Amino acid sequence: MHIMEGFLPSPWWEIWFLVSLPFIIIGIYQLNRLVREKREALPLLAVAGAFIFVFSSLKLPSFNGSCSHPTGTGLGAILFGPCIAGVLGLIVLVFQAAFLAHGGITTLGANVFSMGIAGPAVAYLIYRVGTRVGAGTYAVVFVAATLADLATYVVTSIQLALAFPGTAGFVGAFSAFATVFAVTQIPLAIIEGAVIALVFKYIVQLKPEILTRLNLLSESAIRRLREAAV
Repeated sequence: MHIMEGFLPSPWWEIWFLVSLPFIIIGIYQLNRLVREKREALPLLAVAGAFIFVFSSLKLPSFNGSCSHPTGTGLGAILFGPCIAGVLGLIVLVFQAAFLAHGGITTLGANVFSMGIAGPAVAYLIYRVGTRVGAGTYAVVFVAATLADLATYVVTSIQLALAFPGTAGFVGAFSAFATVFAVTQIPLAIIEGAVIALVFKYIVQLKPEILTRLNLLSESAIRRLREAAV
């Protein structure tokens, strides 16, 4: 992911800025409301942001112009929703572009959309549907985080294929980009899903009342999970 500075030609880098902007505006509004109404969630918000920063900084070279790495956004999306996770992703990506040479400013819109919006949206949807149908909580978290990571790279492959279709066209370019990413990203996504599921389990055991306040789990569900861990 982390498409490097100057890699996307015009008008694609401008288009991804415009596509990402509404989600970030909504996320800032939701974040301000969360801070006002549920200040006890601030430590967890900080943990989610730090998780994104640490995970997405662990990069492996993938091909010229990009890289492969965990994203960490699944946790923030499950806890706070995809738009707030997008704001956290934006903050992390700006810092990484400015100080770590990961990504870039002109490609910020594209990177925010793939890592901070598309991936979290998948995680949030899977978690909500999975828990509503009664699936195991930790299994749902694992699947949500894993597929959020993979969704990020599917979207990145789409972004690169749109910008560089080459002689093979969009479909051929997408297949080539996605295949290269898959070699490193599938195992990384599985590892990320497992780690996030363990972190979520730790939160259930340590601060279950926050999950109740965030309407993620009912008190009875938390009680069952804690009893099962004994």
